[in-house]
Amino acid sequence: MAWRSAISKNLQELRVHLCQKGDASKGARDFVFSQYQHLKKANPKFPILIRECSGAEARLIARYDFGVEHAVPIDGLDSNTIASKLEDLVKKGEGMPRSSESEGKLAV
Repeated sequence: MAWRSAISKNLQELRVHLCQKGDASKGARDFVFSQYQHLKKANPKFPILIRECSGAEARLIARYDFGVEHAVPIDGLDSNTIASKLEDLVKKGEGMPRSSESEGKLAV
């Protein structure tokens, strides 16, 4: 589970879109209820945004440096599969270009 602590290093922001009542978003709701606290504990200052909208397609959206975003649909998936999809997004961030602010150095 080391990838959980790498979220704030490899991503700039994580958004979870889901429907409050839809059956297809059940796994996404379960994921938020079971994993949000652990993710925030490992990454206390990292923005994790939960967006609920009636009828919305459940998806994870990862924002990397320079505004690059990747979205993964998670409709109908269970909590463990969603965690695996998030892990893939975090690992993808390892190879993405980084800004100087992300590396902890400000340009002079």
